[in-house]
Amino acid sequence: MAREPVFDVLTGLVRTLFWAQGLRIRIEGQQHFPRTGGAVLAVNHTAYLDFMEVGLVGRESGRNVRYMMKAELEHGIVGWLMKHCKAIGVDRSAGAQSYARAVTALRDGEIVVVYPEATISRSFELKEFKSGAARMAIEADVPIVPLAIWGAQRVWTKDIPKQLGRHHFPINIQIGEPIPPHNPPDALTTELRSSMEQLLTRAQRHYDMPPGARWVPARLGGTAPTLEQAALLEQEELARRRARAEQRRH
Repeated sequence: MAREPVFDVLTGLVRTLFWAQGLRIRIEGQQHFPRTGGAVLAVNHTAYLDFMEVGLVGRESGRNVRYMMKAELEHGIVGWLMKHCKAIGVDRSAGAQSYARAVTALRDGEIVVVYPEATISRSFELKEFKSGAARMAIEADVPIVPLAIWGAQRVWTKDIPKQLGRHHFPINIQIGEPIPPHNPPDALTTELRSSMEQLLTRAQRHYDMPPGARWVPARLGGTAPTLEQAALLEQEELARRRARAEQRRH
C-alpha cells in the first residue's frame, strides 16, 4: 500500500475515537476483500459514521478506499481532506461526470465505496437499491464486494439522539464474496441486494436487540419505523429541504 500521510493520520484518529468509545468491532469475511485491483464496495447505510468502519475494513487488507462524497463539500478543510484522500465529488446536477470519475478510479485499481440505498435507512432495513454500483462494475469490468454493517446506528443516525460517549457498543461487519459483473445492471443489482440481505441477517444474528429499542427494526421487535413509514418520513424531509432552498432563492 502506497503511503498516503493524510489517510494515515485520519485512520489513526478513527482508531483512537473507536478506542475511546469502547466500540467492539467484529469483522467476518475479511478474506473476501480484494488486496489488489479495482472493485466496487457496496455498503448498507444506517448511520452517519459508518464510513469510518468501512475505511478500517479496507486498511485491514492494506487498501485505502475511495469515498464518493457530495461535491459541495469540496472546499475548505473538508475539500482539502477529500483531495488528499482521493475522494470522488458527486454533483447531482452533473451526475455523468461523477460517474465517469468513479469508473476511471475503478479501472485504475481503486476500491470505490458506493451506498446502493443512496441515503440512510431510517428503518434499518435494506431500502430499494439504485443501479449505480452495478453499472459502474460492468463498465469498469470489476467485481462488486458486498458489505453489511450492523450496530453503527446506535452511535449516530437520523431521528435518534447521538451516543458518542464510552458505551462499548458491538458493531458487526460481514463481507461477502465478490460478485463478478456477469449480468445486466438490473439483474446484477438484484443479485447484490440478495447477497447483502443475507449478510445483514448474519450480522444481526446473536446481536442483543432489546424489544422496543428505537434502533431495532420493527420486524425484530423494535420501534424503528417500517420501510413504508420511513419512506414517508423521507418524503417529508425532502419537501422541507426544497422549501428551505426555495426560501433561500427568494
